[in-house]
Amino acid sequence: MIPLKNLNPRTTFPTVTLVLIAANVVVFLYQLSLGAHGGEQFVFAYGEVPRKLQLALGRGDFVGAVVPFFTSMFLHGGWLHIIGNMWFLWIFGPDVEERLGHVWYLFFYLICGIGSGLTQTAFTWGSRLPAIGASGAISGVLGAYILFFPASRILTLVPLFIIWFTARLPAWIFIALWFVVQFMSGVSSLGSSAAAAGGVAWWAHVGGFLLGMVLALPKRPRRPNYYYAES
Repeated sequence: MIPLKNLNPRTTFPTVTLVLIAANVVVFLYQLSLGAHGGEQFVFAYGEVPRKLQLALGRGDFVGAVVPFFTSMFLHGGWLHIIGNMWFLWIFGPDVEERLGHVWYLFFYLICGIGSGLTQTAFTWGSRLPAIGASGAISGVLGAYILFFPASRILTLVPLFIIWFTARLPAWIFIALWFVVQFMSGVSSLGSSAAAAGGVAWWAHVGGFLLGMVLALPKRPRRPNYYYAES
């Protein structure tokens, strides 16, 4: 399923969401400017590599161990990777930013990104491949969204074999289905190499989502409405 539009009305300008999107795009364009070899070196230098984390902790380099969890959030593996991530951030981020406020939303996003990276590292301990992308942080945004706006409608493109159609799905249904796919994909990837798993950090998605829900709980509406009255 592909979200096309968030039908929830907004009343504030999504400053932080747009800044995050711009930062990711700028870093990605710089990464491309380095060429294939230079871009690969850039990713290995600033992506989260579990084996490098082990070595950094072993020599007491805690700064070197922590920094990649932050920098890896702004790296992407290709055009589809960054377009998909930024599209999800644009669909769901502004409403969460409005609920949390600009400053807390930024901290929330970064904490979810770091937490998702820790989760992925725990499941791929010892791997020499870098984990990169904003998807863990964005998964945290989805975790908050399902608590804040469960009844908000998401205009969704639904592929059904050769027939594609659109539907207005409640956010809680769309996000719940999305999470089930992430979790089951993560379970199926256990014991497989990153390459065999398609290079997707499924556990970063799961960890980021659950952390986002936990962090969003204090701001959750007391009586969330799971029903949406069509206008």
